[in-house]
Amino acid sequence: MDPVGGPGRLPWGIVAHSPLTPVFTALRWGLHALLVGLLALVVRAALQDGDRGLAVGALALAFAGLYAQGGRVAALPDPRRRRRAAALWLAGLVLGWVVLTLAQADGVYLVFPLFFLVLHLLPGAGGPVLVAALTAVAVAAIGLRSGWSTGGVVGPVVGASVAVLVGLGYRALAVESAERERLLAELTSTRDALVAAEREQAVLAERSRLARDIHDTVAQSLSSIQLLLHAAERADPARPGVEHVRLARETAAASLLDTRGLIRELAPPDLAGERGLAGALDRLARTQWRPAGLAVTIDVPDPLEETMEVSAALLRIAQGAMSNVVRHADAREASVIVRRGPDRLSLVVTDDGRGFDPLDPAPAPGSSARESFGLRAIRERAEGLGGTLTVTSAPGQGCELRVDVVRSVLGQAPEPGAPDRRRRPGPAETTTALTPARPPAVTKEAP
Repeated sequence: MDPVGGPGRLPWGIVAHSPLTPVFTALRWGLHALLVGLLALVVRAALQDGDRGLAVGALALAFAGLYAQGGRVAALPDPRRRRRAAALWLAGLVLGWVVLTLAQADGVYLVFPLFFLVLHLLPGAGGPVLVAALTAVAVAAIGLRSGWSTGGVVGPVVGASVAVLVGLGYRALAVESAERERLLAELTSTRDALVAAEREQAVLAERSRLARDIHDTVAQSLSSIQLLLHAAERADPARPGVEHVRLARETAAASLLDTRGLIRELAPPDLAGERGLAGALDRLARTQWRPAGLAVTIDVPDPLEETMEVSAALLRIAQGAMSNVVRHADAREASVIVRRGPDRLSLVVTDDGRGFDPLDPAPAPGSSARESFGLRAIRERAEGLGGTLTVTSAPGQGCELRVDVVRSVLGQAPEPGAPDRRRRPGPAETTTALTPARPPAVTKEAP
């Protein structure tokens, strides 16, 4: 805790909106009132002595002015400057007290408010040690001026003891206040996490509903149209216009295939019931990718220990990338690798297929506009996690698709209407990587 506070804090370093703020404010004003009252007694006693009254009054005003500078010290924005200024300020007050005590015997009583300042500004054992030293000086001053007596010793010692006990109580209150603030922040964070989880579940439920509706309406209608056109084509294969019927059937079949792909994209992945992301990818490899003649290697930490939102996004990215591999790459082998570092999460999908030129906007032979849309969808999912997408490929050299996410921004989706401060990739950058015994492969950050 900064001993003299800072911006947004009270002079004793307590957060301004703490529930204990009234207690600390009362202590602060009580200290001010004690010091002003003792200064007034010193000046009154000096005026009664006659000749030294004006000089002691001037010293008292200088001491009060120096004490008032504590507010400026507490307002310094730089912590280092604030600590140095506080040390100089305290040294000046101690020196001013010594001078006042030498000039007027009653000035010794100003040591009591100084006890509280010392205990506040000096952390650890330094505060009590300096309090003990000031107490010894006060006892000596009283003994030399008024003679040695039991009261002259017990008074300062009792005052110092009370100040130490009050200082310890103040520090305990300050620690309790900080702990309350921490618990409140933790509670707020937990509540926000629950709200985000409920929102995620609502989104997944809505996607599932849309998938069911499309399956029960559009997909069933397209399937029926395909069957009817196929029956019409077989009923009279030689009649005029049969080629148009065949084209319509093929178009309906392609649309049905796309619709089923859309349904798979909308349906929420069953990550909880199959060992998380690793299990879901294993199932896809076993049921969709390997039956298509592709040897697929899955290398994913199990468990991944990320949120459902992150795991679902990574699954969709891998699913979209492997869909492109199966349909367009003419590959024999592919791999899906997830690496989880201390500050970065990476997904890498590679294949040994025909490859393409990422800098060429024209679709490669055998590909279609769907491939570009697939990369766009993958990039949007990566940006949704605050990450970047990099595609490395060259004709005849296969392809590597890589998504990198800084783990500190995972799950930090903005609230509705709030600005999105998650990291976004910069403008597209291109580099050329030379590989020994192979033609250069072109790397492009996805547009």
